[in-house]
Amino acid sequence: MSQAPTQIPEITATELKQRLDNGEDIQIIDVREAHEVAIASIPNASHIPLGQVLDRMSEIDPNRETVVHCKMGGRSAKAIEALKRSGFSGNLLNLNGGITAWSNEVDPSVPKY
Repeated sequence: MSQAPTQIPEITATELKQRLDNGEDIQIIDVREAHEVAIASIPNASHIPLGQVLDRMSEIDPNRETVVHCKMGGRSAKAIEALKRSGFSGNLLNLNGGITAWSNEVDPSVPKY
């Protein structure tokens, strides 16, 4: 019997922007590759590529709400699953639609690629 995948909590780009504008303390982790971050990024996001996320778990503060994002939401979901499996206790949210959604909904000046 296979276990159904746990639903990963998500936040939309619009919700994230509203919460940041309200001054909420949210840490943003960008799990894309460096060449992608060079094209487009969300202000104040920390860059930890997906392949390094477990080795650098100590850089993520479990006492702060954390939004993880990639380009479309797939890699960030993998990162959240890996962190949870490794015992990360903090609150992790996946940015629904990733930086593409951020560009579409929040900041059209962020390039799409």
